[in-house]
Amino acid sequence: MNSRKEQLAAIDRLLTIMDELREQCPWDKKQTIESLRHLTIEETYELADAILSNDLNEIKKELGDLLLHIVFYAKIGSETNHFDIGDVASAISEKLIHRHPHIYSDIKVEDEEEVKKNWEQLKLKEKGNTSILQGVPSSLPALVKANRIQEKVSAVGFDWEHPEQVWEKVQEELSELNEEILKGDKKRIEAEFGDVLFSMVNYARLIGVNPENALERTNIKFKKRFEYLENNTMKKGIQLTDLSLEEMDVYWEQAKKFD
Repeated sequence: MNSRKEQLAAIDRLLTIMDELREQCPWDKKQTIESLRHLTIEETYELADAILSNDLNEIKKELGDLLLHIVFYAKIGSETNHFDIGDVASAISEKLIHRHPHIYSDIKVEDEEEVKKNWEQLKLKEKGNTSILQGVPSSLPALVKANRIQEKVSAVGFDWEHPEQVWEKVQEELSELNEEILKGDKKRIEAEFGDVLFSMVNYARLIGVNPENALERTNIKFKKRFEYLENNTMKKGIQLTDLSLEEMDVYWEQAKKFD
């Protein structure tokens, strides 16, 4: 591992390279904070994929890509005299100190849950928000947003006491969904389906499962199984469309052995 001095030297080298690219590279010179936004989102998802794959070498690479974006934004900010990388680092350092009074002052906490409650209260004061839910980005994907909403209200005590209570709520929502399906009202079906998903996210949280990670792992598993089905039928010169569902299921059961 690199020493602190070596780590700082590596960061300094990156800052120098960024200065050079911004001055000399036609593409880098054209970029703005707005033009980088969608690329940053893409890099964040690539990091998330590497984390789910538990590929530490790939995580290192994706962190580098994300760090480049942070340095890039800071460089652009410095050109308009709004902020530089030092301001960015100082701001987050001050925020961390302020939000950890149990470390940097004489505040005492009992456990992780108390830390989370204090964190949310401090965020409210800092931003002047009237609701803790104002801190949930509106652009978050719906599944992630549902989880963050529930985590935030839980931090101020608005939560179920036991997972079993939420499981009962899931069953209740499923029953209501089934009733609306029988009636055939599409808008009501969608509303009740949303309630089912929201209650399932709540249940996942209370049993210690991240619903986004869980669903993505299932996506990956399904993709691998279906690709096995495709590859093995292709080797035999068979078109998937020529197979019955029962015949496809034979390959599907084979694929499950490789999970």
